Amino acid sequence: MKIGEFLLDDNKITRDQLENALEVQKKEPGKLGSILIRLGNVTEEDIAQALSKQFGYPSINLSKFDIDERVLELIKPEMARKHIVMPVHRIGSILTLAMADPSNLFVQEEIRFSTNLRIQAVIAPESSIIQSIDKYYGSSTGIEAQKFLEEIELGNIDESSIELVADEDDYAFEGESDEDAPAIKLVNLIFQDSVSKGASDIHFEPYEKVFRIRFRIDGVLHEYMTPPMNLKNKVLSRVKLIAGIDIAERRLPQDGRIKTKLTVDGKTKAIDMRVSSLPTIHGEKIVIRLLDKDNLMLDMTKLGFEPLSMQRFEKSISEPWGIVLVTGPTGSGKTNTLYSAISKLNSDEVNILTAENPVEFNLFGINQVNIKEAIGLTFPAALRSFLRQDPNIILVGEIRDFETADIAIKAALTGHLVLSTLHTNDAPSTIARLINMGIEPFLVASSVRLVVAQRLVRRLCSCKKPAKTPVQTLIDIGFAPEEAKTLKIFEPNGCEKCSNTGYKGRVGLFEVMEVDEELREQIMIGASTGELRQKAKEKGMLTLRMSGVEKIKMGSTSIDEVVRETSKL
Repeated sequence: MKIGEFLLDDNKITRDQLENALEVQKKEPGKLGSILIRLGNVTEEDIAQALSKQFGYPSINLSKFDIDERVLELIKPEMARKHIVMPVHRIGSILTLAMADPSNLFVQEEIRFSTNLRIQAVIAPESSIIQSIDKYYGSSTGIEAQKFLEEIELGNIDESSIELVADEDDYAFEGESDEDAPAIKLVNLIFQDSVSKGASDIHFEPYEKVFRIRFRIDGVLHEYMTPPMNLKNKVLSRVKLIAGIDIAERRLPQDGRIKTKLTVDGKTKAIDMRVSSLPTIHGEKIVIRLLDKDNLMLDMTKLGFEPLSMQRFEKSISEPWGIVLVTGPTGSGKTNTLYSAISKLNSDEVNILTAENPVEFNLFGINQVNIKEAIGLTFPAALRSFLRQDPNIILVGEIRDFETADIAIKAALTGHLVLSTLHTNDAPSTIARLINMGIEPFLVASSVRLVVAQRLVRRLCSCKKPAKTPVQTLIDIGFAPEEAKTLKIFEPNGCEKCSNTGYKGRVGLFEVMEVDEELREQIMIGASTGELRQKAKEKGMLTLRMSGVEKIKMGSTSIDEVVRETSKL
């Protein structure tokens, strides 16, 4: 029987769907299974099961297998990727091989010859095999980078040919003239793989005997590669050079920036990178923050606000004057929240000015200023100039001193809407922070309209599974006793899609404190942070922990993530 007949027998497709697919196959030669998938008639799993019946090979779920490194070494990454096959396990002289196309006997013969083992074929969907190859062997760019390192270590590429010429053209990273020079090629491969993996940061870390490169993905660092020590200085110098950093200065911290275009998965992306070098005892540690505009979420409704919190936030940013503050640690998504707000407010009728250090993303219709403290362009200097530019809305990247805070508050009290960030642990403590900077309580009470504290937690992948958590643990976290008894919550599981971590992407936790008349009175009489928090909770404010509890109930994240990022107050 042909595969179409098996699918018909299993009621996976109709006779009309089969005949339509056969007509398409006449015009566009290809496998019938692939055409049926493309037409949306069946899934890859349906095809795998049909092939299993057709050829008599078992069908497997690759995500359930933990493949041993010794088995992976039997097949080279390039062979696995070329033929879309994956070694699963070995017993004696028999190698179990997952294949998307079991009819290809030439591939089985080639692998039998190269491994000197008998091949036991099993069937898995093509996408799951590709995901497993990426998981165990690395992405195609990652494989290329590792092969490149091996070539250098084997002496096939002379690493002494890594030349660094401080030529003006070298700073223009777009359109490099010498793409094949080893340092240039290795750094380019690292950049490409970091973007394809969705990394937010790249860490180049020199130690006494190891040079390590790590990627931060969904807020967690993962080791990417450990190049040979003799490449350390050349790779670090290459990064400094294209970032416009003085490569001769290795004793002082320096900052730079790289703007480049990278081709990832067939798409060309414009990537902005912020580069920071820090001298350590074993050399310079360089951290690169990747700013991918495709990852910028400008739709506020998708950030993760609870309905009441969203309503209060939108109301405050719609007011003609006052200050709206967003607080949280580095990497908590404050910039994204502020950009979402000004994007919503952006129109032909308003003049929006921003002072940032540095400008992370260019937004059309918004006048953005890069702070350069070395030449005297500080936040206070920019703010003073802004007030002479007929602004409606002002965004201040960060309030870090009395002078900036003083000008921002005076701007808010003279008819401007001011948006800014602070580094505090939660929303109520932001008030105490401003007063500690030297701002009078009556000015804080009069100007501050809303404070948002936020955190980012990892979002559970679709492979999540129900969690068995003791009721008392749920109560301790913040659930009501009655709710805890019937609640269904989830925990990470792990699959190829999420690289077996159980998490894919991140979601925000938000604590939104609206400063109404009662809270203003409390601030004026010098109420403590605890008293402000209690009053705000009475007014309906969800704390960060309570926001986390809501995300757990929705199945968006796990208990471990919420406990890691929030405290029970």
